[in-house]
Amino acid sequence: MNRKTTSLGLLLFFACMLRGATFANPIADSDYQPKDGVVRLYGAGGPHTAIIRAGKLFTAKTGIPVDVQFGPESQWSQNAQRDADIIWGTSEQSMTAFLETYKEFNSNDVEPIYLATSVIAVRKGNPKNIRGFDDLLRPGMKIVVTEGAGVYNTSGTGVWEDIAGRTGSLDDIKAFRRNIIAFAKGSGASFQAFKEMNADAWITWKDWPINHPEEAEWVELSPDRVIYRDLNVVTNAKADPGAELFIDFLQTEEAEAIFHSEGWSK
Repeated sequence: MNRKTTSLGLLLFFACMLRGATFANPIADSDYQPKDGVVRLYGAGGPHTAIIRAGKLFTAKTGIPVDVQFGPESQWSQNAQRDADIIWGTSEQSMTAFLETYKEFNSNDVEPIYLATSVIAVRKGNPKNIRGFDDLLRPGMKIVVTEGAGVYNTSGTGVWEDIAGRTGSLDDIKAFRRNIIAFAKGSGASFQAFKEMNADAWITWKDWPINHPEEAEWVELSPDRVIYRDLNVVTNAKADPGAELFIDFLQTEEAEAIFHSEGWSK
């Protein structure tokens, strides 16, 4: 083995070590002790606003407290491995990734409960007069997309490519890609980039502009472009008994009205 090959091998090794460090670090299975009388949920930001609202209504009806922790996985992973009653995923691929870390939860128990609809978020007042996907292909448009970049668990991974490539046009993907100004890790980071970089558009889910009407509005994608991801939940036999009750409640007409008001559908 020559020096060049050895150096390359070391670089790859350290790159893998650094990349792996961005993921959640598993703790001992014996540390998982979720039964404390509180239904504790963990997951990515976005659906948290509707889940919190539903949780308050559930608590008012049953007296069972609900605690919702959301955001980048690194912020809540250690706690979730100790006391999570419910994990929610903002897509099937994100839930599959979560289950690699949260070993007490089983893929067979995952339950999809709502759908998120992809939209084009635009600045308040839609100054570029964006009416659909084709407008995003115009030269000079500034677009933010959400991507996991191989190290971040987010529902946005690949969505822009799904939308741009849905009609089978490589030229559409090329033109769209030329206009991307930020590949942001997670929807929260994407929203910040959208604002701070004065972007013209952001490919996201309907709940984000609905919950930030002072800064954004949305443009619907045509049926031949729109992409859906599901909101899913999972619990297990060791969790608080209230976890199953809350999952059932999330699918009632009362909870559905809350989710519908924030852009979710069934």
